[in-house]
Amino acid sequence: MTDPLLTRYDVPDAQGEPGALILMLHGGKPRSRQPVDGRSASWQRSKWMARSIAEAAHQTATGVWLLRYQQRGWNGGDGPMTDARAALDEVRRCHGDIPVVLLGHSMGARVAVHVADDPSVTGVVALAPWWSSGEPVSTLAGRRLVAAHGRSDRITSYAETALYVERARHVAIEVKLRDMGPLGHYMISGASSWNIVAIEASLRMLGQHDRHRSS
Repeated sequence: MTDPLLTRYDVPDAQGEPGALILMLHGGKPRSRQPVDGRSASWQRSKWMARSIAEAAHQTATGVWLLRYQQRGWNGGDGPMTDARAALDEVRRCHGDIPVVLLGHSMGARVAVHVADDPSVTGVVALAPWWSSGEPVSTLAGRRLVAAHGRSDRITSYAETALYVERARHVAIEVKLRDMGPLGHYMISGASSWNIVAIEASLRMLGQHDRHRSS
């Protein structure tokens, strides 16, 4: 078994310490004990996105970190949630109490809403999330949520996402659902559209969106 790995796209030293951070959480499988290695398609897709959004994030002194879980599967949630909470602890160890947005794809969005009660988390950006009626919304109290889902997704459900968003409206301070139209699940087709939603929603939650647009 491998250890969880953080791929870090840190703010350049010349800019000083980051004022905020985007923690990316990749997708996975319902059940698998296989370790996640560098060949994992789910991890690779999130890595491509991390590279694509890092420059815009750095313009606002925001770092981008990508977590690689120990195992590929949800497996009841304990494993990936433990990895995500350890990553949040590492953010605090390195940078103190800076605000963090959780940017999750598919299973990563599921992990995100389970650990969003961490004190550093200001919100969740969920891309093609894997949600069901059993996911918590209490963890989003005092936080923001943006969910983006395509109508052609055959892996996870736009309808389930819409239902979760409606439940979250009663708890979170702001909730938005972005209809990605004909796009599917894997963020390959329409990659630029997914990247735009990811970075703009994340920076807006961190209060950095205006700085990004003026850069």
